[in-house]
Amino acid sequence: MTAELPEYYFRVRENGAAVFKIDTENRLRRIEMDQIAVINIRNGEVKPQGQRVLSEADQAEIAHWMEQRKSLLAQRDIDDIHRAVDYLNLTTQWAQSKATDDQLEDVTDRLLMAMHDLRTVLVRKKAGRMSKD
Repeated sequence: MTAELPEYYFRVRENGAAVFKIDTENRLRRIEMDQIAVINIRNGEVKPQGQRVLSEADQAEIAHWMEQRKSLLAQRDIDDIHRAVDYLNLTTQWAQSKATDDQLEDVTDRLLMAMHDLRTVLVRKKAGRMSKD
């Protein structure tokens, strides 16, 4: 563990985080984590805990974390899509070279419906982008 602890700790939750202020300046030099807020990354809502009023420094740190978190989640989303393209290619190779008739029977209808749905959305979105130009 580093000698210098951060002033804030963000415990990631499903839609945001619980925000804690770190305190080591106590008599026993123990690390104390005081929850100061709960944030919702989707709607940008910040709820102070209890009767607490967040300082400008608290608000700035929370805003900075939310900005970084949104960027990270966006990067993960696009990475997942690139990975999906790879999986589609691997699935094609599997279907062509390794799959048994029973395996293909098990997945063909679901794959075809999912691919049809995806193709429909992609074509509609592409047409919308092209019509804007």
